[in-house]
Amino acid sequence: MSRNGRRRSRSRSPRGRGGLPGSRYEIGKLQTLRPVQWSQVKLDPIVREPYRSKATYRRSEREISEWRRSKEITTKGHDIPDPIFTFEESGFPAEIIDELRYAGFTTPTPIQAQGWPIALSGRDMVGIAKTGSGKTLSYLIPALIHIDQQPRLRRGDGPIALILAPTRELAQQIKQVADDFGRALKYKNTCLFGGGKKRKQQDDLEYGVEIVIATPGRLIDFLSSNQTNLRRCSYLVLDEADRMLDMGFEPQIRTIIEQIRPDRQTLMWSATWPDIVARLVKDYLKDYAQINVGSLKLAANHNILQIIDVCQEYEKESKLSILLREIMAEKECKTIIFIETKKRVDDITRKVKRDGWPARCIHGDKSQNERDATLNSFRSGRTPILIATDVAARGLDVDDVKFVINFDFPTTSEDYIHRIGRTGRCNNTGTAYTFFTPNNASKARDLIDVLKEAKQVINPKLVELASMKVKGKGNRHMTTRYPRERRSRSRSKSRSRSRRPAGLSDRRRSHSRSRSRSRSPVRRSPVGGRRDVRTRGSSPGRRSISRSPRRSGSGSRRRLLPPAARKASRSPPPSRSPVASSRRVNGREQKNGRSLSRERERDRDRERERDRDRGDRDRDRGRESNRDRDRRRRSRSRSRSRSRSRNGNGRASSYDRY
Repeated sequence: MSRNGRRRSRSRSPRGRGGLPGSRYEIGKLQTLRPVQWSQVKLDPIVREPYRSKATYRRSEREISEWRRSKEITTKGHDIPDPIFTFEESGFPAEIIDELRYAGFTTPTPIQAQGWPIALSGRDMVGIAKTGSGKTLSYLIPALIHIDQQPRLRRGDGPIALILAPTRELAQQIKQVADDFGRALKYKNTCLFGGGKKRKQQDDLEYGVEIVIATPGRLIDFLSSNQTNLRRCSYLVLDEADRMLDMGFEPQIRTIIEQIRPDRQTLMWSATWPDIVARLVKDYLKDYAQINVGSLKLAANHNILQIIDVCQEYEKESKLSILLREIMAEKECKTIIFIETKKRVDDITRKVKRDGWPARCIHGDKSQNERDATLNSFRSGRTPILIATDVAARGLDVDDVKFVINFDFPTTSEDYIHRIGRTGRCNNTGTAYTFFTPNNASKARDLIDVLKEAKQVINPKLVELASMKVKGKGNRHMTTRYPRERRSRSRSKSRSRSRRPAGLSDRRRSHSRSRSRSRSPVRRSPVGGRRDVRTRGSSPGRRSISRSPRRSGSGSRRRLLPPAARKASRSPPPSRSPVASSRRVNGREQKNGRSLSRERERDRDRERERDRDRGDRDRDRGRESNRDRDRRRRSRSRSRSRSRSRNGNGRASSYDRY
């Protein structure tokens, strides 16, 4: 307790006591790492023993060229070492070779056969190969050999080998391989990633480890707090470099590289080769050798059957249910479903469980314990369906995945190749289903190129989407939400409606001239010389402001009759006598030539109009003279007789409602 009775803080951090901040946070901001002035730092020399192949005889250039051509290997650079064909030719220690035999490997993969000699010679290199081709061992075993040649770690030294990975799943996968092969040479490693126990990671760094496998963000945390350093680091690996740059890690990668000694050996590995990776290689690799296994373009694994289903967005869930029903009937049914957003992942997981299939999901909002439990359950086979975002698109090494479903098409073709690469690993076969919607039409051309390179069957609907995309360039009406004719409806209606047959009612023709602002209740129609009466019962979209009080009923219909029937159904003109006389015409009771039902209907419409216009028309009618009122009454009588002569039943046309 302090003198004033308050509890004294047990923290040794100088924050809040006027001193320098003891953490990497200063007023909520990250303390940036300063570049190291390596010219002023005394560095121990790096020991590099020259690489010598243990091959029993030297192969000819023709034999090596034929082997590279058969494996689709292309190289770039000078003095490329010859590939090795067996483990014994590599010169690895016996412990490493025994571990390789124990893991079930018989011969090196193409990327290993050509990559090991370059990495062991101490040169910078770039390796590009498909997923599941053995890239992890291509850089991990040379790292162990490099560590074995360096002096032992002293207290306070940082790691000798640093491996950067974009996601925690990939980092943990690399750590498992490092544990298996580092145990043979008794070299320790640790994995630094967000979401893990930071205290345990800090203890490993303080104890001293030769290999650090890290994601960029967590490594910068430890470097900023001076809990580790990279002065001893002489072997740097950027695994899935394109994915790290895709995720926006380029500033962090450059910051980390500035903390590493300049005479390091740098290796970059990826399954694709975008331009942004080429720019990073030009900045930080010196005199490098490049290996490419497969096509120089975007290339997928040829052991994977790719099926593209072109459908609408609302059809995806029903198609997924049918597809899962067929997949779960197979003997090997381990499946990964990739979805774009975290919320959709949770929704689809619940739906799949409601359908009765065992499924679990993984995405960035899951805790580390949940993610580990999900991956362990999926690897063991207890949960054969894994639903995930792109966090599982890289580094998820499960050999017996048979099906991959792209519920949402990824943003780039590189991500598509990595997604489907979760199946067909280690020379196995697999199947990839992809739901492709018209919203993804901009990516159709790249997808077709990938399918052609892999010699897959191309869906004709996909070709149509690609051709529509090409035709739409330069035509703004092809890509707008509404077509041209809908946008210019007001300009074309009068011309199109005027050409309609004579059997259509004049009220349909009056609809095409809805922009008229005449205040006269009677208007001479330009078509046929007939009079056109504007009504107030038109739809709200019309702009007519005609003062005629007549309004047709909203629920009535008008039947279209041929001209002969219309002539027969015409009624005599109404009587203009002021004497009220009632009679029945066409089965309806009339008073002075006016239908009583129409009178009642007109009265109701007047009340509605009076409420809607808030008394404006009441004031107008009050100012009108009796002569104007009589003229309006006579015009209504003439319009009713003309309407009955056209329809024969006195009802309003059904077109008046639209």
